[in-house]
Amino acid sequence: MFTAPTDLPMPVPGAPSMSMFDPVFIGITESGHPAYLDLVYHNLLDAGEPGGGKSVLMQNLVGHAFLCHDFTPVLLDPKWVELGMWMQAAEAAGGIFVGPDIDKGLRVLRRLQKVMDRRYAWLVAHGRRKFVPGDAINVIGVFIDELAYYTATTGTPEQQKEFIALVRDLVARGRACAMPVIAATQRPSVDIIPTSLRDLFGYRAAFRCTTPNSSDIILGHGWASAGFNAQAISPQTPGVFYLIAEGGTPHLVKAAYLTDEQIHRLAHYVTWIRRHGDQVSAPLAA
Repeated sequence: MFTAPTDLPMPVPGAPSMSMFDPVFIGITESGHPAYLDLVYHNLLDAGEPGGGKSVLMQNLVGHAFLCHDFTPVLLDPKWVELGMWMQAAEAAGGIFVGPDIDKGLRVLRRLQKVMDRRYAWLVAHGRRKFVPGDAINVIGVFIDELAYYTATTGTPEQQKEFIALVRDLVARGRACAMPVIAATQRPSVDIIPTSLRDLFGYRAAFRCTTPNSSDIILGHGWASAGFNAQAISPQTPGVFYLIAEGGTPHLVKAAYLTDEQIHRLAHYVTWIRRHGDQVSAPLAA
C-alpha cells in the first residue's frame, strides 16, 4: 500500500479525467450485471410516481456529468432541492441554473437553440454529421426536473407552448451536436408532454406507476400487457425502474444510490476542481 510522505502537502484527491462520451454507470440489472447509458447521443425521459426514485437516477447522471472535463451544465429545477444542490458547481463550470422562473427558462432555451444552430453550421462546414470524442467541444447537458412545472403549471399558455416547442427542438436536434436532454416528470400524459415530444426520447425510465396505463405512457403502448408493467414494481424497492432504449425491450434496473452527504461532497469537490484546476470552462450566457 502506498503512503504519501508526511512532509509534503496532501493533494486534493482525484481520479483520471472522465468524458461525457464515456458510458455512464447507472446501476445493476435484475441479473446482477452493471447497467450503462450512452448519454451523449440519446435523450432520456425519467418518469414515475412521487417517491419512486426518479431523483436517484437524475442525481446519478448529474454526478457523472460533473466529473467529466468536457461538460457544460444547464440545470432547470423549480423545486431547487434536487438540481439546486449543484448550483455552485454549475456556476463554476460556466453553466446555468434555473429555478421556478419560466421567463429565465425560456431565455436559456432560446440561447441553447442558437448554440445548437451554430454547432450544426460547423458540422456542415466540415462535412460532418456529429461530434465525436476527439473533438475539442463541451457536451451541453440539459437536465430538467419537474418538467410539468414549466409546461403545464406556471406562466401563460403561450409561454408553456413555447417552452414545449423549444424543448422539442432540443430533443429532436440536440443529439448529434452533443446537447442531450434529460427530463423528469411524474406522469408524462399528453397535457404535460405532447406525444410528438415524448416519442422523441430514445431512453425512457419508468419508475413505479399507479396504473398500467401510466406505465405504457412512459415505455410505450402495449408493454404493460406484455409483462413490463411499472405498476408491479414494489413500493418497498425505490430506485427500481424499467429502462427501454430505441427499438429495444424494457429491462429492470436498480439505480445506484447517492446519499445527500455524498452528493454535497461530490458537488463541493467538482466546484473546487472547476475553480482551481487548469481547466477554464467557457460560460454559457443566458
